[in-house]
Amino acid sequence: MENEILLQIAQEYQAPLYVYQASKIENQYHRLLKAFSKIERLQINYAVKALSNISILKLFRKLDAGLDTVSIQEVFLGLKAGFSPDKIIYTPNGVSLKEIEEVAQLGVQINIDNLSILEQFGSKYPTTPVCIRINPHILAGGNANISVGHIDSKFGISIHQLPHLLRIVENTNMYINGLHMHTGSDILDIEVFLYASEILFETAKHFKSLEFIDFGSGFKVPYRKGDIETDIEELGKKLTKRFHAFEKEYGKSLTLMFEPGKFLVSESGHFLAKVNVVKQTTSTVFAGIDTGFNHLIRPMLYGSQHTILNLSNPKGKERFYSVVGYICETDTFASNRKIAEINEGDILCFKNAGAYGFSMASNYNSRYKPAEVLWLNEKAHLIRQHENFDDLIRNQIEISLDQ
Repeated sequence: MENEILLQIAQEYQAPLYVYQASKIENQYHRLLKAFSKIERLQINYAVKALSNISILKLFRKLDAGLDTVSIQEVFLGLKAGFSPDKIIYTPNGVSLKEIEEVAQLGVQINIDNLSILEQFGSKYPTTPVCIRINPHILAGGNANISVGHIDSKFGISIHQLPHLLRIVENTNMYINGLHMHTGSDILDIEVFLYASEILFETAKHFKSLEFIDFGSGFKVPYRKGDIETDIEELGKKLTKRFHAFEKEYGKSLTLMFEPGKFLVSESGHFLAKVNVVKQTTSTVFAGIDTGFNHLIRPMLYGSQHTILNLSNPKGKERFYSVVGYICETDTFASNRKIAEINEGDILCFKNAGAYGFSMASNYNSRYKPAEVLWLNEKAHLIRQHENFDDLIRNQIEISLDQ
């Protein structure tokens, strides 16, 4: 988006503020479709956890995407956004059998990732279609917190537990209609992803009634100039060829699924914040802004780097700043970063903030959550209001202490 438009939006709706560009989301979705255009049955399920605003979900419904959900609440959001149950897959971790049963009763495709729940569910509901999440023990790359396919991960059923898995399926006579894997975010090497895919293909030979294979996602997006990203086009060519070969070997056509989140929405997002104070110490120049890790925690939690632009002075002389928030802890967005000269009152823009920004926001320090705006058809649409004090105390219950 153009800096002038972002600055106008900040002035109209006030920072701190998330702004999402609909056309970028659409382009990323179509880019993925094009990369796998030779797959006859392709289903892209948007990972709701990345950005769960209901207007964003409706945008994906308009694109004919499905949804990947990890909680019953995300399932409810998908249904409220107008998705039919058969367009939603539910892949939880560590939840109760009760929640899985409730989701299954809604007609949503369930995906089970541990032997205990698989046996319990299969014993009670042998005819209900179930997808199984496999842990291929592959380290995809990226931060350890978002790499979920390795041997020490809590996610998925270990590929080494396949004999036990097959015994449960045989004993319960349950209906397995899908296989799934997710190696984690920030895939740096598509060959590693393809290697994990071979493990999934080999596993699939043990199940005769599969309807789909879900390869997860984790496609890396560039965060700064010159940064590497997953080569989606090359992956499309290589995986398509291998998938077609497997279909012939398997003896039937299957649906190929992906569940991208960050890949679809990250680059669409811009987080806008106002500079409260420029503070020079003996060694550092701080730009203190009207937000903190209560609104954007990724730099502190994952060490992620977001390009920061000064929208108010884009052509100013570059100086070195440490950009910090107002939380009563160390919440540093950038250290010793070159940014166009900053003055108090300027609006800063954090790029690539569409994924895991607002969805991980909190009310820490009793601060309000920010607003969200969708830039659609050359117009700004408010899709979430700024919180206020009533929102902060809405569910609190004051009791009398004089009893």
